[in-house]
Amino acid sequence: MKNKITRLNQYRSMWILVFFDLPTETKKDRMVANRFRKELLKDGFSMFQFSIYLRFTQSRENMEVHLKRVKRILPEYGKIGILAITDKQFGMMQIFFGQKPIEVDQPVQQLELF
Repeated sequence: MKNKITRLNQYRSMWILVFFDLPTETKKDRMVANRFRKELLKDGFSMFQFSIYLRFTQSRENMEVHLKRVKRILPEYGKIGILAITDKQFGMMQIFFGQKPIEVDQPVQQLELF
């Protein structure tokens, strides 16, 4: 019997990114858009930006399961893109918050008494 590789592999682990631009002119449009977002969250996606949601999967097979789920909940109108990339590719993403570097607050040192 072959040994199964159970540890995470940067080339086998995948990220699914769902990009969407949905109409929100009418109350019904907003309801459909909100339902789509809620279904993504229910399936384990996280909001990366307002119209970009992402989810980590441990394997390509698991990724296919989630891709099928997203395709089942696609709204009738709007523009939706789905991108699947490896964990290695995702790790090469550069993220910026404005043009200035953000200063990280230093943790306050606390004195412990025994």
